[in-house]
Amino acid sequence: MRAVVVGAGIFGASAAYTLAQAGAEVVVVDREHEGKATLAGAGIVCPWATKQEEPRFLRFYTAGAEFYPGLLEELAEAGIDDCGYRRVGCLVLARDTAGLEAAEARILPRVQGSRTAGEVRRVSEADAREMFPPLAEGYQALRIAGGARVEARTVASALLEAAWRRGAEVRRGLVDLRLAGSGAEALVDGTPVEADVIVVTAGAWANAILGKLGREIAVAPQRGQIAHLRLEGTDTSRWPVLLPQGSHYMLAFDAGRVVAGATRESGAGFDYRLTAAGQAEVLNFALGLAPGLASATHIETRIGFRPHSESLLPMIGGVSGIDNLFVGNGLGAGGLTMGPLAGRLLAQAALGQSPDFDLADYAVAA
Repeated sequence: MRAVVVGAGIFGASAAYTLAQAGAEVVVVDREHEGKATLAGAGIVCPWATKQEEPRFLRFYTAGAEFYPGLLEELAEAGIDDCGYRRVGCLVLARDTAGLEAAEARILPRVQGSRTAGEVRRVSEADAREMFPPLAEGYQALRIAGGARVEARTVASALLEAAWRRGAEVRRGLVDLRLAGSGAEALVDGTPVEADVIVVTAGAWANAILGKLGREIAVAPQRGQIAHLRLEGTDTSRWPVLLPQGSHYMLAFDAGRVVAGATRESGAGFDYRLTAAGQAEVLNFALGLAPGLASATHIETRIGFRPHSESLLPMIGGVSGIDNLFVGNGLGAGGLTMGPLAGRLLAQAALGQSPDFDLADYAVAA
């Protein structure tokens, strides 16, 4: 089988790796769009803490976190050890006991039977500040030991490297699709590329590609602005992820880097700009949560366009009426948790295999 994968974010990289692992000839084609979600994503893997209650979303979101350990073992066996993933724990923060009890009631049932979540326990204000020293006073916390952070660019690169080692080809270029009989044909920079299957994992730009076939999926770009700070001379490598009771978050990586986000700007289209309002929103949140960051250096603010679906549900599978076309999309803000699993399942569908996860609730409507 020969497969063309359109898009090399974490979704496409995982699909390409699985296809190549199965012996397919794989060509990955990617265009360097400004604002690719994988390049800007914060990298939190802690689905048990979400306030979302949609059961189909929760099922997939938690399965994405459970998938990571096995994938890391696979990649290590292939000689790829640096995937940018580390279990540092997650602190779900609350200002009072009532807030902590509400978080506990939400989270404890979700971690039952999990192989990844680890111990969940209450953490005092003093212990929370010891784990994350810049944190403001007055926060109690619930610590989820299995919460992790992943460097998005590193894990996507690791998956592409693993695919390349199994013979995949990675190209830069513009893909167009056109109908050819009962299927579709891919053209890269105007030149047809032979393919038995075409896998479109183009994120927020998917409709620009599918539109050439008269198809569209219910996904729109949602702009996210995420601030990166640095505390010089501080070892932040083991600091936990911070999740207050809202849509914002904070986490740390190596070398003093602290990440705070994020705006969720629907209706902004593909306007790739750092805005005054977005910068103010993120930095005001960051300094309110962790005033000890006031002297940190502002390194950059990354901008990404999440492929946002109002249903929250991933879209994974074939496109009705076009025999060889498969689409993966709709991961939204959870892309770095769900992407590796979603790519595996999409590739299995394209290979004609029975996926490891029931995809009935995640069909593609295009």
